[in-house]
Amino acid sequence: MNEHLQAAKAEPLFNPLAPDFIRDPYPAYARLRTTDPVHLTPLGIYLASRHAEVSLVMRDKRFGKDFVDRMTRRSGAQILEEPVYRSMRHWMLVQDPPDHTRLRGLVVKAFTARRVEDMRPRIQQIVDETLDRIEPQGHMDLIEDFAFRLPVTIICDMLGIPEDHREAFYKSSRDGGRLLDPVPLTAQEIEEANAGNEMAQMYFRQLFELRRRSPGDDLTSQLVHAEEDGNKLSNEELTANIILLFGAGHETTVNLIGNGLLALYRNPDQLALLKANPSLITNAVEEFLRYDSSVQSTGRVALEDIDDLGGVRIPKGENVLCLLGSANRDPAVYPDHPDRLDIARPNVRPLSFGGGIHFCLGAQLARIEAEIAIATLLRRLPNLRIDDVDNPEWRPTFVLRGLKRLPASW
Repeated sequence: MNEHLQAAKAEPLFNPLAPDFIRDPYPAYARLRTTDPVHLTPLGIYLASRHAEVSLVMRDKRFGKDFVDRMTRRSGAQILEEPVYRSMRHWMLVQDPPDHTRLRGLVVKAFTARRVEDMRPRIQQIVDETLDRIEPQGHMDLIEDFAFRLPVTIICDMLGIPEDHREAFYKSSRDGGRLLDPVPLTAQEIEEANAGNEMAQMYFRQLFELRRRSPGDDLTSQLVHAEEDGNKLSNEELTANIILLFGAGHETTVNLIGNGLLALYRNPDQLALLKANPSLITNAVEEFLRYDSSVQSTGRVALEDIDDLGGVRIPKGENVLCLLGSANRDPAVYPDHPDRLDIARPNVRPLSFGGGIHFCLGAQLARIEAEIAIATLLRRLPNLRIDDVDNPEWRPTFVLRGLKRLPASW
């Protein structure tokens, strides 16, 4: 008995790449919230797991990104010489003001509520064409054949990637998620990330030249023009942020659709409720975001000494990882069975898109894509069933939570 107790005590509260955690992180989050809500890991990272602290850290100006210092502390200064991290240093996602303000200001017009709403017919067209092609087969992988294709097509549209270039993007790898994980990459993973980044840079530089010669009404043309203005965007910033927009523009939406569909088919009562009441789809998407967020965490650095974060002092320069997936199931905010999927749940306000100045630019676009994709699938393939709903294959990443594949038939 004592041996079992000692083993339980020795087991870390947070091991984000353990197979059991990848399969279902929520029991570990519940332990953190109740036993150590601002937990210091052996890697020297503080974990905020309750809704109150996560919300505060994302919005409080005493916390920032400070990417260079954060990466140096985590993996040593030499890591920033790796090409993939040299590129990442320019992502608006990891910038603090004033650079973040300047970079975000250049792309925010492409994501206004009006422009995104105007994309509904195009989104519906892509979903219908995808199902027209697949329906006669009687089976598909819901990730690769369905969830992946829609957001990739939409971000290709937005970036002005020509139609005849897109097949390579539909076949592209989804192995980049580990870059954002708090556990350092292996030498092989860094090598693969460098190679992927180099290929992306080569392609997008060719696209920039194309859009300089023949500009269009697309985001790449706008950013190329901003670069030519000189003081708004450097060439490194242009390349890095187009790569970021392409990745962020589809990766999390693929996972939102896949995780949402799995949750529905694991909860047949909720599936039946949504089929009977299709108007619930908007609220259902909010619940999917809360229940199994496609982004599980976001990081900040204390820019000054923080005397009290959930009863813990955070010294200046220390990393705080905000566990979005945990905050979304905090019973202090969702007292009515937070671990249950409830597509009619009132007042769902998931933290899945972050908060503060880094709130996701594409949040509304992702919501609309998921709404149309899931509602259309349920309407057109009412007899669809997931082949193995109990043992799906998850991608071995923590920050970006999603399925590797999800075979289904009808």
